[in-house]
Amino acid sequence: MDKKTTAGHVMALLTIVIWGTTFISTKILLADFTPIEILFLRFLLGFLVLMAVYPKRSGVKDFAGIKDKKQELTFAAAGLCGICLYYLLENIALTYTMASNVGVIISVAPFFTAVLSHIFLKTEEKLKARFFVGFIAAMTGICLISFSGGALQLNPIGDILAIAAAFVWAVYSLLTRKISGYGYNTVGATRKIFAYGILFMLPFLFVFDFRLDVQKMIKPEYALNLIYLGLGASALCFVTWNYAVKVLGAVKTSVYIYIVPVITVVTSVIVLKEEITWMAAIGIGLTLIGLFLSESKLKFTKRGTRK
Repeated sequence: MDKKTTAGHVMALLTIVIWGTTFISTKILLADFTPIEILFLRFLLGFLVLMAVYPKRSGVKDFAGIKDKKQELTFAAAGLCGICLYYLLENIALTYTMASNVGVIISVAPFFTAVLSHIFLKTEEKLKARFFVGFIAAMTGICLISFSGGALQLNPIGDILAIAAAFVWAVYSLLTRKISGYGYNTVGATRKIFAYGILFMLPFLFVFDFRLDVQKMIKPEYALNLIYLGLGASALCFVTWNYAVKVLGAVKTSVYIYIVPVITVVTSVIVLKEEITWMAAIGIGLTLIGLFLSESKLKFTKRGTRK
């Protein structure tokens, strides 16, 4: 494994570790903020940070020629899917169904990514059985983790919205893979995606009764958690995730999503002093095995060739 590939895996793991701990900050903020307020403020802060870090334009000549027009539309679609729709669908799903259901369903995203990559990305390679065995092992583990504290309760509306969120994230992964081929600076490209995501988010602020209360935002506890979500989980993590997709590809990077529930459980034990059940412990083991099977020595077969 060369240094660049190693860096890609490190970036993907770093991203997932941070994303797996964001539930603590979100839980604290939900005491006085609505989900749409948290969503908008974190990405607005993330965008401002990326602007400060990389003030240059991303390199796309806005609508100057057919090629650039297509690229601009790809950036817009990535912002719509990965920044706006994914989080809105996930947050709305949480109002209809259990968080454990959403956690499990969202983890199907790597499977959707693999299928879409096979269909739409002509340069991607065909996955063999090892990936799907890993997927089954990981999903079994995630189910054990998510439902260790209670029984499965199905809710059609919430569960369908969660499935839609997982599918939208898979589309975002493919779009960022395509964007990575344009050769632009990763920070600049991520900043452009954020800009489009925030733009598409604006109409929803009126629908969900967004209120900007500065007095709440400047409270130390809330300010620190907003900074963590904006600077860490948004600005930093989307850059590192997009870098990992650029280096490893959409499918290999997406399987790291499997360990988000593992990070969440470990963080709950360390920070919230929650107890880990034997069922969750087995689930963690299966999830890690699934990740290993999906990531380790993935054997691919090129389209149109046999091995």
